[in-house]
Amino acid sequence: MALKIPVELYDQLRQHGEATYPHECCGVLVGEFDESGGKVVKAAVTCGNTRTDSLANRYHISPSELVRIQRDAMLAGHDIVGFYHSHPDHPARWSTTDLAEAHWTGSSYVITSVENGRAVVTNSFLLLDHEEAKHFEDELLEVIEH
Repeated sequence: MALKIPVELYDQLRQHGEATYPHECCGVLVGEFDESGGKVVKAAVTCGNTRTDSLANRYHISPSELVRIQRDAMLAGHDIVGFYHSHPDHPARWSTTDLAEAHWTGSSYVITSVENGRAVVTNSFLLLDHEEAKHFEDELLEVIEH
């Protein structure tokens, strides 16, 4: 399985990380599940980071914003397929906080490392919950042309 994302949206979420540096950016990936169980991103919805502390290493999406995005996605015949955020001056790997605060099982969590204001590496992780143990697995991130 893979997360497929058009190059324009891939560039958009990386640019969002650069624009908010040295703070974390965040957003929602809207799209659809394909026949193979993979996901195809149709939109990357930029969200405001509503954290009031630790903006350099934490993010939070307002519940009301998330409900609006989910409603709009459903009206368009899509689903929330994942989330994205940046790691300013840290690797594009999930942290223990990322895992603790991730709740959308089956969704992709895309992380971009932004070093000195430049997006460097972007990785995707699939949130799974097996036998009462929530965990991330590396996920293939496939950047596609339209």
